[in-house]
Amino acid sequence: MTSESSRSLLLDTHILLWWLNGDSALSEKTKKLIADPERAVYYSAAAVWEIRIKESLQKLVLPTTFQSALEEEDMMELPVKASHAHAVKNLPPLHKDPFDRILVAQAITENLTLLTADAALAHYNERVLVV
Repeated sequence: MTSESSRSLLLDTHILLWWLNGDSALSEKTKKLIADPERAVYYSAAAVWEIRIKESLQKLVLPTTFQSALEEEDMMELPVKASHAHAVKNLPPLHKDPFDRILVAQAITENLTLLTADAALAHYNERVLVV
């Protein structure tokens, strides 16, 4: 394994939702990356925040079991820390979505690989992997 392929993962919001829903949008390669027992997988509190905002705005419908399903996953929660917020200032203005920007900053700060389907995020750093 190369260092990138062994690096711990941080799931972008849509990847997290697709994983929890068993969505066919996830490639087999992505499923294997997330399911790899040798790899730590994180989800950000910012992703949950984004999901719940979209739910409250009725842009997203979640099952009532969303929270318990997330807690049952073999993933670790990554809280948003001040160091992550400070790291956002060093990101070029490539993307306007504040949730995506904090996820990129978290990946950089915590030395994680951010899994995303958003190709625009790949321009930030080698720690972003478009799947």
